[in-house]
Amino acid sequence: MSRTLAYFNKFVDPIAMDILAAAPEITPQRIDFEDDADHNWNLLAQVHGIQFMPTNETPKAWYPNREFLERCPNLLAVSSTGAGYDMIDVDACNDLGIMVVNNSGANSVSVAQHVLGLALTLSKQIAQTDKAIRANPKIDRQNFIGSELTGKTVGIIGLGNIGRLVAGYVKVFGAKAIAYDPYISDADFAERGAEKVDFETLCREADIVSVNCPLTEETRGMVDARAFGFMKPTAYFITTARGGIADEDALVAALREKRIQGAGLDVFEIEPTGNADNRFVEFDNVLLSPHNAGVTYECNFNMAKAAAEQWVTILRGEKPARLKNPDVWDRYTERFAQIFGQPVAAE
Repeated sequence: MSRTLAYFNKFVDPIAMDILAAAPEITPQRIDFEDDADHNWNLLAQVHGIQFMPTNETPKAWYPNREFLERCPNLLAVSSTGAGYDMIDVDACNDLGIMVVNNSGANSVSVAQHVLGLALTLSKQIAQTDKAIRANPKIDRQNFIGSELTGKTVGIIGLGNIGRLVAGYVKVFGAKAIAYDPYISDADFAERGAEKVDFETLCREADIVSVNCPLTEETRGMVDARAFGFMKPTAYFITTARGGIADEDALVAALREKRIQGAGLDVFEIEPTGNADNRFVEFDNVLLSPHNAGVTYECNFNMAKAAAEQWVTILRGEKPARLKNPDVWDRYTERFAQIFGQPVAAE
């Protein structure tokens, strides 16, 4: 029986279609956001898997919430393009026997290098000097004295695939890595090269605070006014994770009151963000990027490849490596057998 995989608009790199073409039992089905909604729903009612675009590129009308999922009776699995899957209603997937997978790790290098780029640009005042010298080539360089990373402490919130790379990168510059992550063991901290600290200690001791954890109900708003109050007035705050983890009202207040030195922001509560709804454009000591820390040629290739390979695994009845709701497995296997008339492969 053919297995149908829907994907919205396009995969981020054509390597995905090459991989799927080599699996003749899989029929890719393109769904266009701009097509007639009834047409799209007729297609989605038949599919067995759906590959979603990134959250900030997906119209909210096509977010996989409970109502969406209930309209797809044959759906067995949904996949997010990168590591984040906060737009997916995981509870509804659990109830309906639908697997949730992501492609964590595929974008780790690109995002971690973006963190380092923000840290260096902020510390060395590169953006400020670039802007100043364009306005006046005779600027006084002593007005733009930067700082080295040497001897500094970098605090990493979330020591996963990206956080561990950040820890390794900053050590090349002679910085110390500390981290807060309540979900890993002491041995994990040692193996990933960061000293384990609690959240308050991280905020107090870090010269650079980098957010690298997923957005969950637990992490939403965790970097709040109290957290910014703990930080050094010379500290830089960087987030490349998800908007909503940092309280933007609190961050704006901390910047206006000069309670921190500056910030590097790749993610926002409202995305896509423009000057009209982005309060951070007023600050010369804030670097802004449009949630593109993971948008590199290498990352797009890696994410598309990882996604397609994982779909081949899933639709052949095997257990995927990046299953985010493992408790659904028994219910899922029942549905797989009902839909395809054969059991999943032995684990």
